[in-house]
Amino acid sequence: MKLLLDTHVWLWSLIEPEKLSTRVRKELAEAGNELWLSPISLWEVLILCERGRLELEPDPDRWIEDALEKAPLIEAPLTHRIARRISRVDLPHRDPADRFLAATAVALDLTLVTADKRLIECQGIRVLAT
Repeated sequence: MKLLLDTHVWLWSLIEPEKLSTRVRKELAEAGNELWLSPISLWEVLILCERGRLELEPDPDRWIEDALEKAPLIEAPLTHRIARRISRVDLPHRDPADRFLAATAVALDLTLVTADKRLIECQGIRVLAT
């Protein structure tokens, strides 16, 4: 299975794995599965840190670098095709990060791993709920 990790799922998998369901932890550990991460998630993490909603030590940039080395993931590209796909993703909200993640999942035929009910209920996106 090809899994695109939502930002919070990526963070939880590294910081608070107990927040993930048993099934999600199993799928993330499954050697045959591909784990993908969008640069949008890194952008989201950096914004959370700038706004004081998340603290990463020793600093956000170093934490991200260490996290990516410790648990390497496939980098999902940001392409023109994905940007165009955003207008065809039917989300009940206009959050730009969620729109990019949903469009990425659809365009690259990935399953989005998320706890976000708005994404879970979205039509046309394959989802693995946490």
